[in-house]
This record gives sequence, C-alpha cells and structure tokens, in this order.
Amino acid sequence: MNGSVASGGYSEEIISLTRRPSGLGFNIVGGTDQQYIANDNSIYVSWIKKDGAAYLDGRLQEGDKILAINGKDLKDLRHKDAVELFRNAGYYVSLKIQRRLQPQNGPVGHGRDGESGGLPLAAILVPGLALAATAIWILLRYRQRM
Repeated sequence: MNGSVASGGYSEEIISLTRRPSGLGFNIVGGTDQQYIANDNSIYVSWIKKDGAAYLDGRLQEGDKILAINGKDLKDLRHKDAVELFRNAGYYVSLKIQRRLQPQNGPVGHGRDGESGGLPLAAILVPGLALAATAIWILLRYRQRM
C-alpha cells in the first residue's frame, strides 16, 4: 500500500520528495493564525505546481492535510512558521499526509465492519421520485390549459 494506512474515512501516507531548483512544487494554507477550515489549525496543500517535484511524484494532492515534515509535527503552528519549516527542510523531504477517502464508484457492497459500499438506495430513489412526480404534475397542468 506504499506506506499508507486507512482508518475512519481518512488515509495517512508518507511521501518522500526530492527538492528541485524551484522548490517542492506546492503551496500550503492554514495555521493557527490563518485557518483554512474553521476551528482547524492544520496545514493543507492548496496548489500543486505543474512539473514541480510534487506533481512529478504524483501522490500529493490539493486538499491533503500535511501532518508532519521530516518527522516534525505541524500541529498548532502559525502559517509563517510552517512555511519556514518547508523552506529549511533540506533536499530530501518526507511528508506525512492525511487524505479524506473518496467514496468508490461501482456496485453497492458490504465494506469492512458492515459499512455500506455505496449510497443507500433511498438516497437515489427519493429525489428521483420527487423529480418524476414534479414532471408529471407540470405535464398535467400544461395539458389542462390547452
């Protein structure tokens, strides 16, 4: 699984990058003084530069939460302090990231621990039936006026 661990709707992964002359090739947002998500002091990847180190590696994604760099925890840092850690991280950089798992497309099945593998049937049928009923009502109203 390439150093990744999944639990609770999130996966964690260690990503090793080699700094290029232009840097690591991504921007970050967040921190205690510039929360990206309300009530969350974490550091997130906001943008990945095309042809940068992160882009060429292919594993880091926009929206990933960066938990640590070279083993240094990024929890409760000001934005500028996190930026300094990245700038001074050296040539070989190890990132511990957390990513929200995306629901998989495909047949509905049973996942681990009895979790559903897809959307509940009602989540699809109820809006579909409401839309169909509205369309029929509009059609009947239109025919009455003719």
